[in-house]
Amino acid sequence: MKLYSLSVLYKSEPKAILLKAAYDVSSFSFFQRSSVQEFMTFTSQLIVERSAKGSRASVKEQEYLCHVYVRNDNLAGVVIADSEYPSRVAFTLLEKVLDEFSKQVDSITWPVGSPATIQYTALDGHLSRYQNPREADPMCKVQAELDETKIILHNTMESLLERGEKLDDLVSKSEVLGTQSKAFYKTVSSCRVALLGFSYSAVAACFFWHSPLWSDPS
Repeated sequence: MKLYSLSVLYKSEPKAILLKAAYDVSSFSFFQRSSVQEFMTFTSQLIVERSAKGSRASVKEQEYLCHVYVRNDNLAGVVIADSEYPSRVAFTLLEKVLDEFSKQVDSITWPVGSPATIQYTALDGHLSRYQNPREADPMCKVQAELDETKIILHNTMESLLERGEKLDDLVSKSEVLGTQSKAFYKTVSSCRVALLGFSYSAVAACFFWHSPLWSDPS
């Protein structure tokens, strides 16, 4: 079981604003880590932008899940994990983080905030501590009232896109992704489109969902 990222965002219109994030990219190749992190940020923002206020959802892509919780006040959180990580623990973590964040960071700063300006330092600790879901057991009991039937499950990233919308267009317009990440995206897309019919997993495969995740350098 593995958590890869934990992010706090503000659901603005038309784009989601990243306020703070923590990443664990230690299992990836050193040369991939920058692009992996950028695509995690891109993915988190896209999911928040496509999710309604007051909703919880999980987006499944092969063996991985992105869990999102968007509150009615537009504060949102995203966890990217493998499919073995318990969904209820992921949503418990999001509930805890957003509640804590909203108490420590004035809401007036959310629409204009950024990772550099927001004073909230707990994400790295939460990401590390919740790598072991058992750490969340007491909190899970407190959050037993969470109704899992209200969590929306999307089977692919593409199911979040609007009619006629293409992921490659979103990538090319993204301000989060660097030139290197966009160039690699185009390479992956052109190489796999003939074999698979291009999907989000083509990019995810090479960045953080199917990169050398399984070859632990230790």
